[in-house]
Amino acid sequence: MRIAVRVPNWIGDSVLAIPAIKSLKTNFPDSSISIIAKTWVKDIFMNLDFVDEIITIPDQNNLTDIRSAAKKLKKYDFNAGLLLTNSFLSALLFAMAGIPKRWGYKRDGRQLLLTESIPDKNLRTQIHQVLYYQNILSGLGFKTYPSKLQLAVTEQEKALAGDFLRSFGFEPKKKTIILNPGAYFGPAKRWPASQYASLAKMLQKKAPLNLLIIGSKAEKELALAITASLKKKPVDLAGKTSLRMLTAIMSLADVVVSNDSGPMHMSNALGIPVIALFGPTVPAATQPFQQPYTLIKKDVPCWPCSYRACPYEHQCMLKITPEEVFSECERFLS
Repeated sequence: MRIAVRVPNWIGDSVLAIPAIKSLKTNFPDSSISIIAKTWVKDIFMNLDFVDEIITIPDQNNLTDIRSAAKKLKKYDFNAGLLLTNSFLSALLFAMAGIPKRWGYKRDGRQLLLTESIPDKNLRTQIHQVLYYQNILSGLGFKTYPSKLQLAVTEQEKALAGDFLRSFGFEPKKKTIILNPGAYFGPAKRWPASQYASLAKMLQKKAPLNLLIIGSKAEKELALAITASLKKKPVDLAGKTSLRMLTAIMSLADVVVSNDSGPMHMSNALGIPVIALFGPTVPAATQPFQQPYTLIKKDVPCWPCSYRACPYEHQCMLKITPEEVFSECERFLS
């Protein structure tokens, strides 16, 4: 049996979908599981022993794009397809690809395109997203198994990451802390760069360590804003790593300090202690799923909100102090 799994388009969501994919494979141990993914998230699923194949698809901006992607998928002769995306177009793609069994949530007017569907009941805001994905399987009558986030990094990948970091002066015997100041959603979810800079000064004053800043090319300015006021410059990796290299680098860390974003979930899946800084969003659905982690969030009258940029004073993030984040770093490092 060949099963296609359309995974989410965002890195964090894709990490949170991994337990559901493993449960699917456990229900159909003799099946071949093919991940259907956008190019920028596909590498999240590399080296997982329950994933047999990764197939990339381009953006589907119009009917011509969907037909092209469907034609590509049709060649694989899938027997079934699990949709971990909720869009109408993703269901249309599987239908046009001729996949006979199509499973997913009944929403966005796509129930006629699914052969078996379950009601959504607004669960995405009520339960953790890991369980939200698992709920599709249990709703279809399949067994779900204990949810555990995981990413697979080979020893070779770790060695390459170590060599890469040493070119920036990285010292393997020192403790390593990673700062992740970005969040693709927008500045409302970002702890200010000035606060990250203050934290960095405290960490550097406390003890010799490797301090790394990660981020995409679009977040390069954030990294520069943090390093500008520091005499000893952290290793600025913003825009310098592939997703696989970033995963391997994160696996070498002792602590990660992160906004609510994809790298937060990546570090959690790698078992690296993460200090998660939450502002406008609701932690119940997207907080780190498993220990070790600490979540820092402040209660403010305007919480929660869905603004990408705060129109007020951004108190939900500004009330998080460098001192309390530093204290959590010390606790994990001790």
